[in-house]
Amino acid sequence: MSIIVEERVDEVALDITDGVATVTIDRQHVLNAVDGATHARLNEIWAQLESDSSVRAVVVTGSGSRAFCVGADMSADAVDKTGLEYWAGLDPNGFGGLSLRTTLDVPVIARVNGYALGGGMEIVLGADIVVAASTAKFGLTEPRVGRLALDGGIHQLVRRIPYTQAMGMLLTGRKADAAEMQSMGLVNEVVPADELDAAVQRWVDKILACAPTSVRAVKQMVTQTSHLTAKEARGLRLPALMAALDSEDSAEGVRAFQEKRQPVWPGR
Repeated sequence: MSIIVEERVDEVALDITDGVATVTIDRQHVLNAVDGATHARLNEIWAQLESDSSVRAVVVTGSGSRAFCVGADMSADAVDKTGLEYWAGLDPNGFGGLSLRTTLDVPVIARVNGYALGGGMEIVLGADIVVAASTAKFGLTEPRVGRLALDGGIHQLVRRIPYTQAMGMLLTGRKADAAEMQSMGLVNEVVPADELDAAVQRWVDKILACAPTSVRAVKQMVTQTSHLTAKEARGLRLPALMAALDSEDSAEGVRAFQEKRQPVWPGR
């Protein structure tokens, strides 16, 4: 039986259906740029999803076909702050409450339907899997307006793609298309725009085929141990790891394999 929850507050839509949450920034009049109220609402949504154990995957996207998100709304409050004021008030969770968030133990898929620029690119960098329309464009364009990608963009990009490729984008503020970002290793799959939803659904289905406790453990182990060596990280007894090792999912997975059938995950 399908379980559907729909919410829309401050131009952000949240839909939860059968354990899959879709978060949509719906501000097409400014290419889905994020203002203060939208940022606050996004933070509320991520906190809600963190506490909802029934959610097994998250898709984040922008409304319409032109833009995923073009960053901070320069027509709103962000433009009234100096660079120092913006830097002093940085959200520890990063742009849109996601780009630097380390407490969301659920896979996040970025459905990039158009421009992902500035903070929008930082949201992409906060995702685990990136599926893009062939028409999408990516870039950390802040230097072109005298600003900096302070919400993780600069530091994450040089960790996610080769150094010279990252610096080629960071030092010029240039935009790159989806095919180029895939060749750099940032984008998992590029498809025609009319096939984007089907491609995202394929990735969602692959996640849902895995044990929920295992997936949460993987995500937590990656996000919580990036500062450690592989040997140090292996020995860290994280809550999601310990739960997965002693879970009903673990027993069901082995039993299903032995019985040559598809597992039915208890999710605990």
